[in-house]
Amino acid sequence: MAELKRSLGLVQATAMVVGTIIGASIFVQPSEITASVPSLTGILLAWTAAGVLTLFGALITAELASAMPRAGGVYVFLRESFSPALGFLWGWAMFWIMHSGIIAAIAVIFARYAAYFLPLDDLGIRLVAVAAVLVISAVNWIGVRQGSALQTGLTLAKLLAIVIVLVAAFTLGAALPDHFVGASTGAADGISATAFAAAVGAGLFAFGGWHMVTYTAEETRNAERTIPVALAIGVLVVTVCYIALNTAYLYVLPLDQVIASERVAADAANRVIGSSGGALMSGLVLVSTFGALSGIVLTGPRVYYAMAQDGLMFRWAGEVHPTFLTPHRAIALQAVWSSVLVLTGTYRALFSRVIFTEWLFFGLMALGLLVLRRRPGHAPAFRVPAATAIALLFATASGLIVVNQIITEPADSGIGLLFVASGLPVYAWWRRRRSRSQEKPG
Repeated sequence: MAELKRSLGLVQATAMVVGTIIGASIFVQPSEITASVPSLTGILLAWTAAGVLTLFGALITAELASAMPRAGGVYVFLRESFSPALGFLWGWAMFWIMHSGIIAAIAVIFARYAAYFLPLDDLGIRLVAVAAVLVISAVNWIGVRQGSALQTGLTLAKLLAIVIVLVAAFTLGAALPDHFVGASTGAADGISATAFAAAVGAGLFAFGGWHMVTYTAEETRNAERTIPVALAIGVLVVTVCYIALNTAYLYVLPLDQVIASERVAADAANRVIGSSGGALMSGLVLVSTFGALSGIVLTGPRVYYAMAQDGLMFRWAGEVHPTFLTPHRAIALQAVWSSVLVLTGTYRALFSRVIFTEWLFFGLMALGLLVLRRRPGHAPAFRVPAATAIALLFATASGLIVVNQIITEPADSGIGLLFVASGLPVYAWWRRRRSRSQEKPG
């Protein structure tokens, strides 16, 4: 029987971390952080705090991945630290909404920015989004090496583009008559703890995707050491990029424009280099979103592959292609469902209601590290320093995000939690099905 092949090294794993995290939001959307903490110092502190908390989460997953370098990542960690049921709920929410919804959402953003250069109506945008999903899925079908090569190339292009944006902002932008307008460059006076917490929470969502590299552990060379290093380097690189880009935006644009803008990077480029800035930034968003999409499409099927191997999904979904050595059927399954979400537009309502539950699982994963450390046989190649403090702090931050979502949007949050919980009877059915198949005489 064909098995997954270890083709990914440190460069590819690091590119996956960076490329998956940096999508479109840092270039196009007004920042909740900027609105909550209208001070340069406050903004930088909030982004730094979000980056540090993300690093804590990355360190936690690094130890777990080094102890369990198997395909599936968070699914495996929750399964081993608490129960297979909890791992199944993660995979259940991932496939139907969280991961597939992210793919659909980013594909649509990619298509909308393609419409800057092509005459596309609403149907055209959806078809381009589906085409992007199918093309990237096809690349990943024929080999993880090809998929990771695409991801690495796009990530390098994205980082180069960010450097160009920063150089332009701080050199050409130096000729502007004023800088940091409306954003105090002194201490973050008058900013409440609640506002700062909201800003950090918004920052944590902007760092989403850091955990996905762990899904490909069975295809990573020396995974128990490669993944921890890739996570640490990747999160640090993204944190530096986010802080630098936000500083650049405030350097060339007034604070109120940064807050109100729906395409802040394009507005900044327009002010520095003129009307061609819109085309430049649209091109950057195209590269960035396609790169993020590439990493997300690559990683998800490894979870469904692991679930199928455990008998918690159709066995055929866990098959490995005999020639390409990829979980080809799981890739196809993800591509089809993500395309359905794009074409129907249902991902918008579903995704917004369920995505916050991701942080519930993250908090449990952090606590799971402490559970596993008390068990005999836990022998990771990498150990988190000050693990108890880091795990508890990260779990608390995750819990606060969930509680805040429930308080601010109780109806939608309730629907999201009910959807996740609906996986329990499905899990029970799969368990019974697997037990009956094991009882049959061979």
